Amino acid sequence: MAVSRGGPHRDGGPGSAGPLAPDRGPRTRGWSGNLREYALEVRGSVRDSERGPLLVIAGLIVIWCVFQGLDDKFLSPRNLSNLGVGIVGTGLVAVGIVFVLLIREIDLSVGSVSGLAGASFAVLNVNHGMPEWLAVIVAVAVGMAVGAFHGFFFASLGVPAFVVTLAGLLIWNGLTLYLLGASGTINIDEEGLVASLTSRHFEDDAAAYTVAALGTAGYFLAARRKRARHLAAGMPHQPTGDVWLRTGLLAAVAFAAAYTLNRFQGLPLALLIFLVVLVVSDYVLRRTRYGRRVYALGGGVEAARRAGIGVERVRVAMFMVSGTLAAFGGLFVASELTSASPTTARAAGSGMLLINAIAAAVIGGTSLFGGRGSPWSVLLGVLVIQSIASGMGLLGVEDAVQFMITGGVLLAAVAADALSRRGEPRRDRP
Repeated sequence: MAVSRGGPHRDGGPGSAGPLAPDRGPRTRGWSGNLREYALEVRGSVRDSERGPLLVIAGLIVIWCVFQGLDDKFLSPRNLSNLGVGIVGTGLVAVGIVFVLLIREIDLSVGSVSGLAGASFAVLNVNHGMPEWLAVIVAVAVGMAVGAFHGFFFASLGVPAFVVTLAGLLIWNGLTLYLLGASGTINIDEEGLVASLTSRHFEDDAAAYTVAALGTAGYFLAARRKRARHLAAGMPHQPTGDVWLRTGLLAAVAFAAAYTLNRFQGLPLALLIFLVVLVVSDYVLRRTRYGRRVYALGGGVEAARRAGIGVERVRVAMFMVSGTLAAFGGLFVASELTSASPTTARAAGSGMLLINAIAAAVIGGTSLFGGRGSPWSVLLGVLVIQSIASGMGLLGVEDAVQFMITGGVLLAAVAADALSRRGEPRRDRP
């Protein structure tokens, strides 16, 4: 969130006490001032770390406008609902990538782990008759165990994460092909538990509007609470008008999305689950002691050790989170395709899932250099990736062009991240 920036004003006005001063009565600028002055105040309160996501939002709007101009079905309720479901599988994998990127590492195995989870579920449920709920638990446990395996080799034995997870990519992909057998594909029950993850919708209009209202209210209360804490401690705080403005913008977007979804089949279950995962992940990283340790480790390994942080334990935990969410993502991809197969470009276990997950995390604003980013950045990044895929699909453009465009967007995002890091002190490596 933004903080108020006000160094001393030459005119000795309300901001002359500096950014640490508490509110002292009505502002001469704000809601009571003219619109241009307030816009300048809000623009000045936006931190550098927030300008990246704002650029991504602007880019997403441009993408939507371009594809809508080329095909008027792009912004139809049906396509946007399908877009909301389509982002979930890749988005869940990308959230796991964020946890690893925050500690300045990379996990190249998430695509293979997602494929292994989908194959494990299909083999146990379809071939061996295991109940779906138990097969889901085993598949997720497989992802968690794989993450612990990677974390052990990296944190305890000192093998670089790049090497460990690259080896894992090959090992788990080979194991997936072995499990699936000669056919390479196992179809799952289209009416079953896993298939319903992406096919079920809450058709009652109240469901989508309730989620929009709860999300808006939750953001407002969290922002007000944070502002009150900072104000009481004499720290930089967000202007009251800024809180209301952001809440209003969020409400407009949330209720517009709810209205659009209700015009088709209602709120998708998959999208609701994804939003819950984002909220929980963000809370863990930003509001818990463990989350602060993750960001501290991303800021510098040696400094984290000196602060008493168990570096090895945190590293293993982050790879376990990555493996677990990769397994969840693989189940959602299998649900959407109603099959377990790594042989198609969209399937769990394919190289494109790995590339899209990393691209979604980085494009959304998570830094490859560690210590900066949040799970919510995935939502923006995966919307960009999936919007390009959806638009290209409607236009009948071949996959090769889509790959080139996605690669270009990813390169631009990484370049922007690298440029934003220029001039910062170089941080230590273990």
